Amino acid sequence: MQPNDVKALLESRIEGCDFYIQGEGCNFQVVAVGDVFESLGPVKRQQLIYGALSEEIASGALHAISIKTYTPAQWQQAPENTQA
Repeated sequence: MQPNDVKALLESRIEGCDFYIQGEGCNFQVVAVGDVFESLGPVKRQQLIYGALSEEIASGALHAISIKTYTPAQWQQAPENTQA
């Protein structure tokens, strides 16, 4: 699996988010930015992303995933945001 594959899966399953994916094989780092995270706590944010990728995780296509989630306002201050 490639980063673009993971991005396409997430974009098709979670609306209104921007995704920044790094990694290769079955190990990826996911950064998700969207208003959908505004009312969610940290655990619910993680569950939303894991849930969207549950089939690929269960099949072994994805093995290790690290997830960071931000609202658009949080993203403006995030160290990963190289455009800030």
